[in-house]
Amino acid sequence: CIPGGGILERLDAGEVVIGDGGFVFALEKRGYVKAGPWTPEAAAEHPEAVRQLHREFLRAGDDKLENRGNKVTFTGAQINEAACDLAREVANEGDAMVAGGVCQTPSYLSCKSETEVKGILKKQLDVFIKKNVDFLIAEYFEHVEEAVWAVEVLKETGKPVAASMCIGPDGDMHGVSPGECAVRLVKAGAQIVGVNCHFDPMTCVKTVKMMKEGVEKAGLKAHYMVQPLAYHTPDCNCQGFIDLPEFPFGLEPRILSRWDMHKYAREAFNAGIRFIGGCCGFEPYHIRAVAEELGPERGFLPAASEKHGNWGAGLEMHTKPWVRARARRDYWENLKPASGRPQCPSMSAPDGWGVTKGHTDLMQQKEATSQDQLKQLFDRSKSH
Repeated sequence: CIPGGGILERLDAGEVVIGDGGFVFALEKRGYVKAGPWTPEAAAEHPEAVRQLHREFLRAGDDKLENRGNKVTFTGAQINEAACDLAREVANEGDAMVAGGVCQTPSYLSCKSETEVKGILKKQLDVFIKKNVDFLIAEYFEHVEEAVWAVEVLKETGKPVAASMCIGPDGDMHGVSPGECAVRLVKAGAQIVGVNCHFDPMTCVKTVKMMKEGVEKAGLKAHYMVQPLAYHTPDCNCQGFIDLPEFPFGLEPRILSRWDMHKYAREAFNAGIRFIGGCCGFEPYHIRAVAEELGPERGFLPAASEKHGNWGAGLEMHTKPWVRARARRDYWENLKPASGRPQCPSMSAPDGWGVTKGHTDLMQQKEATSQDQLKQLFDRSKSH
């Protein structure tokens, strides 16, 4: 980010803020996070790994811990404190900001009360205030009701608040439209609203456009953010990539190229979105592509671009003439990459079990899922 104060001051000034990428997915691939619970103990267990990933993204531009059999070695507060320290350490190497984030709770999905859910969210705030994060994000919410509760809790701190939902154009899991979701979040006190995760970049940009239209129609004002997947998801239903049969270990054929990210960054900027980043699947080279596309608007290129020629320019030095011939924008911009998988379809059929808040399958338990419970799920999966 260009020097110039906090998140709201920068956005008010029209600056483009580049968000980082998908930490838990990237750390899972590196062997530091367990898929399923997706809880970030790595911040306390392997700080050097998290520190390095923070650095790579920088150069490129609590009940959840206890459910579903996840062994708890550190408390949520200890993990958040370690995460804040690591993020601040690396942020200070450049001109980045540190956000403290809360996300949807298993308690909400299990139909606990507003008081109980807010109590869980409040537990995390002491560390964020102690560590003096620059702003707070309520992110990855499937239901606007819970997202509003989160915003209300975060607003009590006096910090700037962003709210990001994991929804697509069909709205939240109860069918509340993106525009209405955004209006409710802004009225609750969120100064930045948008979406993250669950869908590909273009789908997410489309959704934020709908949010922006809703907010403006209601006569309200907000800044807008988008942090999508780095996967193509044209075949997803309302719950996004979680319903794809490839989730989470077979998604690599869907990964966006760096050139896809150029298109995404431009589309987001043209839509009036100024907080532009990434979520699951994003690697540092994806964020670099976003930063390079928006280099003219930001006034500079990231440090990682020193090793990356613009639009393949580095290939001018290649020994093979047909590869040197690819050192141009129109080649990469118009390329339609092949998957190299002759037995694979172009799209999948989502599982689409229709499970959401209050469903028996979402009732959380602290003990590991039993073999009998798993067998029931295996049998149901075969019937879909």
